[in-house]
Amino acid sequence: MPRNKVVLVACGTAVATSTVVANAIEEEMRERGIAVDIRQCKATEVPGLIDDVDLVVSTTPVPPDLDKPVITTLAFLTGIGKAEVLDKIEAALRE
Repeated sequence: MPRNKVVLVACGTAVATSTVVANAIEEEMRERGIAVDIRQCKATEVPGLIDDVDLVVSTTPVPPDLDKPVITTLAFLTGIGKAEVLDKIEAALRE
């Protein structure tokens, strides 16, 4: 059985914003048939937490040289472009 994909969700404080994003990703990926494990952190913590992560989704800039796919977006907060971002997340997790 394939392992769940691991998504690291980062924001400025790892509290409210990352929770909104994490819940939306988990729900939508479940509907698309992708099992995910979601982890939340502060953007400054990302470099130390990405070893076994498949994708980083952040609402704030993260370091550019992470060796992992990164999607930086405010779509989950604004609603603008949310469907497109979810499609990008799905594509990254299916690779």
